[in-house]
Amino acid sequence: MFQGFKEFIMRGNVIELAVAVVIGAAFSAIVTAFVDNLINPLLGAFVPTGSLSGWVVTVPGLFDPASIGIGAIIQAAINFLVIAAVVYFSLVLPMNKLAERRARGQVPADVPPTQEELLTEIRDLLAAQRNAR
Repeated sequence: MFQGFKEFIMRGNVIELAVAVVIGAAFSAIVTAFVDNLINPLLGAFVPTGSLSGWVVTVPGLFDPASIGIGAIIQAAINFLVIAAVVYFSLVLPMNKLAERRARGQVPADVPPTQEELLTEIRDLLAAQRNAR
C-alpha cells in the first residue's frame, strides 16, 4: 500500500505540480498586491467610495437591505485577467511558437537514436578502445 504511494509521490509530474502550485501562489500574491495598490486606486477615482474594493451596492430586501460587494467582484476579475495574461504570454504563446517551428522542421525535435546508430557508436568505441591498447 505504501509502496504504491511512494512511487506516486516520487514521479516527476507530482514534484513539478507541487512546484507549480507554490510558484503560482507566490505569483498570485504579487498580482493581488499590484491590483490592490495600483489598479484599485486608479479605478477608485471613478467610483463613489473612492476605492474599488470598498464599492458596495445596497439592494433593498424584505427585512434588511442586502449589500453586494461589486468592487470586490471586479477586483477578483482583474486579478484573474492579469494572471491569465501573464501565463498566456510567458508560457503558452512561446510553447505554441516552439511547437509550430518544430512542426515546420526549424527546430529539431528530440528524436532518440535508432538501434543501428547506437550499435555503430558502440562498435566505433570498442574499435577505438582496442587500438588504444
